[in-house]
Amino acid sequence: MSTKTPLALAFPLQGSQLIEASAGTGKTFTISALYLRLILGHGDEACGFGRELLPPQILVVTFTDAATKELRERIRTRLAEAARFFRDETPAPDALIAELRDQFDSPQWPGCANRLDVAAQWMDEAAVSTIHSWCQRMLREHAFDSGSLFTQSLETDHSELLGEVLRDYWRLFCYPMQGDALNWVRSNWGGPAALLPRVRGLFASERDSDEGKAPAELIDECLQERRAALIELKMPWRQWADELLAICHQGVASKTVDGRKMQARYFEPWFEKLKAWAEDESLEQLDIGTGFTRLTPDGMAEAWKGHAPSHPGLDAMPKLKSSLDALPTPDAAVLQHAAKWVGARFEEEKRRRAEMGFDDMLLRLDAALQSDGGERLATLIREQFPVALIDEFQDTDPVQYRIFESIYRIEDNSPETGLFLIGDPKQAIYAFRGADIYTYLRARQATTGRLHTLGTNFRSSHGMVNAVNHVFARAESREQGRGAFLFREKNGDNPVPFLPVESQGRKEQLQVAGQAVAALNVWHLSTDQPLSGAVYRQQLAAACASEITSLLNGGQNASAGFIQDGKDFRGLRPSDIAILVRDGKEAQAVRGELAARGVRSVYLSDKDSVFAAQEAHDLLSWLKACAEPDVERSLKAALACITLNLPLAELERLNQDELVWETRVMQFRGYRELWRKQGVLPMLRRLLHDFHLPQTLMTRTDGERVLTNLLHLSELMQQAAAELDGEQALIRHLAELLAVSGQAGEEQILRLESDEQLVKVVTIHKSKGLEYPLVFLPFICSAKPVDGSRLPLHYHDAEGKAQMSLKPTAELVAQADDERLAEDLRLLYVALTRAQHACWLGVTDLKRGNNNSSVLHLSALGYLLGGGASLGESSELKRWLQDLQQDCPAIHIDEMPQPTDEHYQPPRNDAVLSATLLPKRKASENWWIASYSALRISDVLSGGSDEAPDSPQAQKLFDDERLNPDAPREIIAGGADIHRFPRGPNPGTFLHGLLEWAGDDGFAVSREALEDAIARRCNLRGWEGWITTLSDWLQHLLKSPLPIAGGQPPVVLEQLKQYRVEMEFWFASHKVDVVKLDELVRQHTHRGVARVAAEPVQLNGMFKGFIDLTFEHDGRYYVADYKSNWLGVDDQAYTEQAMEQSILDNRYDLQYVLYLLALHRQLKARLPDYDYDRHVGGALYLFLRGTRADSRGVYFARPPRELIERLDRMFQGKPEPKSEPAWEQGVLL
Repeated sequence: MSTKTPLALAFPLQGSQLIEASAGTGKTFTISALYLRLILGHGDEACGFGRELLPPQILVVTFTDAATKELRERIRTRLAEAARFFRDETPAPDALIAELRDQFDSPQWPGCANRLDVAAQWMDEAAVSTIHSWCQRMLREHAFDSGSLFTQSLETDHSELLGEVLRDYWRLFCYPMQGDALNWVRSNWGGPAALLPRVRGLFASERDSDEGKAPAELIDECLQERRAALIELKMPWRQWADELLAICHQGVASKTVDGRKMQARYFEPWFEKLKAWAEDESLEQLDIGTGFTRLTPDGMAEAWKGHAPSHPGLDAMPKLKSSLDALPTPDAAVLQHAAKWVGARFEEEKRRRAEMGFDDMLLRLDAALQSDGGERLATLIREQFPVALIDEFQDTDPVQYRIFESIYRIEDNSPETGLFLIGDPKQAIYAFRGADIYTYLRARQATTGRLHTLGTNFRSSHGMVNAVNHVFARAESREQGRGAFLFREKNGDNPVPFLPVESQGRKEQLQVAGQAVAALNVWHLSTDQPLSGAVYRQQLAAACASEITSLLNGGQNASAGFIQDGKDFRGLRPSDIAILVRDGKEAQAVRGELAARGVRSVYLSDKDSVFAAQEAHDLLSWLKACAEPDVERSLKAALACITLNLPLAELERLNQDELVWETRVMQFRGYRELWRKQGVLPMLRRLLHDFHLPQTLMTRTDGERVLTNLLHLSELMQQAAAELDGEQALIRHLAELLAVSGQAGEEQILRLESDEQLVKVVTIHKSKGLEYPLVFLPFICSAKPVDGSRLPLHYHDAEGKAQMSLKPTAELVAQADDERLAEDLRLLYVALTRAQHACWLGVTDLKRGNNNSSVLHLSALGYLLGGGASLGESSELKRWLQDLQQDCPAIHIDEMPQPTDEHYQPPRNDAVLSATLLPKRKASENWWIASYSALRISDVLSGGSDEAPDSPQAQKLFDDERLNPDAPREIIAGGADIHRFPRGPNPGTFLHGLLEWAGDDGFAVSREALEDAIARRCNLRGWEGWITTLSDWLQHLLKSPLPIAGGQPPVVLEQLKQYRVEMEFWFASHKVDVVKLDELVRQHTHRGVARVAAEPVQLNGMFKGFIDLTFEHDGRYYVADYKSNWLGVDDQAYTEQAMEQSILDNRYDLQYVLYLLALHRQLKARLPDYDYDRHVGGALYLFLRGTRADSRGVYFARPPRELIERLDRMFQGKPEPKSEPAWEQGVLL
C-alpha cells in the first residue's frame, strides 16, 4: 500500500475532473499540491497539462473572502517551501513534495526552484478569488465581448432601490383600485413594505401568470370565481342544516344517542352557525369547533347507540373545512404579477444607474456567455485561464454551473484545458443561500469515469472516524430507507453514497481521570412521553454546561487533558471546546447555563450583528436622552438601562431629590452641546467615561465584549452621522437598524483576541471547514419540518430542477420536507466531522406543538437510528440506541448526566509587572527642520518663524525686503519706471514668479509670449498699467550680459543651457551652533565688516532651502538669487557699495554662503574629480530694480574654500582638524 502514488501526484491535470473529498481528508492540501504541479509543468502526456503555467493563468475559485485569503496564503507558503527544498536549503516540508522532487532530474531542480520562487512572489496577482469577484473582473476586462459597461459600481445593499421600485408598483397598480380589489389588497397586503419580503423571493421563479392582465382585473376575476364557488358550496347546507338538526333532536328524544357525546346544548349552536353561514353570501369563515368531527359518519357512529343515520350532509362534512381552505384566492397570481413587474423594473433601474448586486455579476456573465458572441467570450476566458480549480463545488448553483459549462465544456473533457471540481456532496448545507446539490449531481454525471476520491481522514482520532463511519454506513446498508443521505433510488443507484474513510489518527490522546474517553458519547434523556423542544433545550443545556464545567475543572487539576509521547500533559482549556447549535435560541439556552457556572463563551454565527446586542438598544436610549435632555421619560429610560447598571437607590433618588434630578438634566444638556459642536463619537466617549463604564465593565466576565460593542456602535454612528442631518435623523437611523438587527457585513460583531480563549458556541453552518478537539451537540434531535406555511415553497422536480410554488399541494409539501431532511442529514455529517477527539450528542424523543405524537423520525439523527420509521413508544428509543452501539466500541450510550452546580474559576493571571526600564540617555532630542529663514538675526530682521518654508514662494516672502507696517502704502496704477513699481514682499514674489516662469520656458522667450504671460498676471492684480514697463524690463534683463568677477565672461540668461530653477536642497545638521557659524561667515566674507549678529540657536535635524537659479557657465557652477529690494529712485542708486550694504543689512551673506555649501555638497557627490577652486564659480545677487544700472544690478561674491569646508565639517558634526606646527631649519616657528 505504501508504494501507491498519492492522488495529488497521480491526478490527471487535463480535461474535466471531479474530486470528492470527505471531511478532514486534506482538500486544501491537495489543491495546493495540484497548483505546484501546474506551475512546474509536472506529469507525462496522460496526467500532465503539457506546459508550465504561472499564477495569473490558473483560476482558483472559492465561495468566501476568508477562504480566498486562506487558500492564497496556503499556496504561497507551499510554493516558497517547495522552492527552498528544491534548492536543498531545508528538509522536505512533507512527503508529497519530496516525492514530487524525485520525479525531476537533479539538474532540473534549480530551474524548478526559480519557477516556484517566481510563482510565490506573483501570488498577489494570482487568480484566486470568489466566484462573484471573478465574474465582476471578467465583465470589466471583457467589456466589449460581454456587452457590459466599463465602469459599474458594486452595490452591496439594494434594499433602498428595491423599496423605491415597489412603491412605484404600488402607485401604478394599487392606487387606482376600487371596490373589492382595493379591500382585498388592503386586508391582505397592507402596504409596499409588507409586500417586499413576499416579492423578493419570487424574482428567479419561472412565471406563468396571465400576460397583460392588471392586478385589479386578476383580483376581480378571482374574487368572482371565489364567490361562485362559495355559493355552490353553501347551496345544499341551508336544507342539510335543518335536516341534520332534526335527526339530532330525534336521536336525543328517542335516547338512541350517547348523552355524554350528543347534547342539544352542543349541537344547536353548530347548526345556528351553519345556517347563518349558508344564508349569508358574504360570510366565508365557518367555525363550529368539534362539530367538524362530530357531524361526520365516523363521529355519528361513535355517538349513536345503534345503527347511525346516514345523510349526504354527514358525508360532505369531512371535506367542508378543506373545501373552504381551497377556495380560489388571487394571492398567487397577483404576487407573480408584482414579482414580474418589480423584477423587470429593478433590473432596468440597476442598469440605468450602472450598478450591480452580487447576483447580477453572475447573471450578466451568464447572459453574455449564452448570447450570440458567447463563444468568442468563452474562448477568450479559456485562453486567459487554461486551468480552473473550483473549490467547495457542492455549494454551486445552476447559474455558476452554466458559466463553467459554457467556458470549459465539462462533458467534452478537452485535454487543451483543465477544469477540476473539488467538493463533497455530503457537506452541501447552503440551500438557503441558493446552493443546489442537484447541480452538483449534474456535474457528477457529466464527469462519469473521471471521479476521484480522497480516502484518508487527517483531522480526527481513529475512534472518531470509526464512530462516524459506523453511524452513516449502518444507514447506508440498511434496506429500509433510502441510504444515509436519502438519494438511493429504487433501482439501487445512489449519486450521494456514504463511503467509509481511513484514518491517520492523531498524535495526542484525550484522557479524563486517567481513562481514554469514547469518541461518540450519546446522552439519552429517557421519558415516557415525547418532550417539547423547550424542555429538551433546558435539560440538555444544563447537562452540557455541567459536563463542560467538570471537564474544565479537570483541566485545571490535571485530570482532564491530552497526553502525547515525549511531551508534557496538557490540561483541557475552554478554547478546546465547541458547542454546535442550529440557531440563536439554542445558543442562548446553553450560553446562559455556562455563564451561570462561570464559564465564558463566545457565539459565532453568520448573522451575528452588533445591532442585535443589548448595548445597541441602550445606545438608542442614550441618544434619545442626549437629544432631548428635558424630556423626563427618555432621560429616565436612559439612566435605567442595563448597560449603565446604576444602583436602584440612585435611581430612586432621581424621584425624591430635585437637585439630583436637575444635575442629571444639566449633565445630559452638556452631552447635547458636545454632540452639536464635536459630533456623536466624542459625546458618547464622554458619556462612557462620566459613568465610569470602562472600569466597571472590565470587572464583569462579559465586560470586554460589551465595551467593544459600545465603541464599535459609536464608530458606526459617527460614520452614519456624516451622511445624516441632525440628531433625530441619527436616532431614526439607529432605530431602523435595530428593527432588522443590521444586515450588512460591517455590522458583524468585532472579534476579540480574547474570544479565542473562550468556549465557542457556533452554528453548524458557520463551523463548516473548522475543527475543534471536543464538540458538543446537545440539541441535535431538533428539526423544523416543512409544513407548507412558509411561501413560496421550494422543491426540485423529477429532473432535479429548482422549482417554487405559491399553491403547494400535500405532495409538494412532502417533497420539500424530504429535501429538508436530506439537508439536515448533511448538516449532521458536518457537525459530527468537526470533532478531533470526542463528541457528545443529546438525544430524546420529541413532539411538535400540542400534538403528542413523536416527531423524532423527522430529524436527521432519528432517520439514521430508525431508517425513517416513527417511534411507537418513547421507551423504544433506548433499543434504537443500543442497536446503534452494537459492534462499535467507539460509541458510548448513557443516560443524560444530571446537571450539577459545580462552578468554574478561570485561572488567575499572576504575572507581575517588572520594574520600568529607563533609557540611559534622554529619549528625545531637539530635532527639527530649519532653513535660512529660521536663523534669527535680530527682532527687526526676524519676522519669520522656526518652521522651514515648504515652497519657493513662502521662502521669497521672508527673503524680500519688509516695509515698515506704519509707512503709507502708495499704490501707483502704472508707470514707465521699474523703480516706481510697488514695494514689499508680495510685489517681490510677483517679480520672482515672472523669472521662474521665464526659466521654466528656457529664458529665450519671445516678446509675444512674454507680454501675454505678464498681462495675465497683472490683470489678476489690477496692475494693467504696468504690463509694458514690466515686459520691457524682463526682456532687457534676459538679454543683458551680467558681469562676473575673476575675469570670467559675463552671463546672459537667455543663453544658459545647463541650469535648474528653484532647486530644492536638504542636508543633515548635527548640533550646529549658529553663533559660531555666524562668526565664521563674518570673518571670511566682506573683509570682516561689522554687521548685525545672529541670535543663538542650535540647528539639529535637517536644513533645507530653495535656490532661485543654479547654473553652469564656462565649466563653473553658480547660484543666483533674485532680490526686489528698493535701493533708490533711479539706476544711480544701484552701485556695488549700495548693493553690498543692502546684503549686509539684511544678512544675505549668510544665505549665499549656505546656498554655496549646498552646491558644494551636491557637486562633491556628483563630480568624480570635484575641486572647489576649479568647479565653484560663486554667488550672484541680482537686484531686479537695478538691471539698467552700470552694475547691471549684479553683486557677485565667492567665499573662500576654507569657509565652505569648515562649514561642511560643522554641519556633519565633525571636529576641526588640529593644524600641524610649522618647522623651519630645525626651529619651531
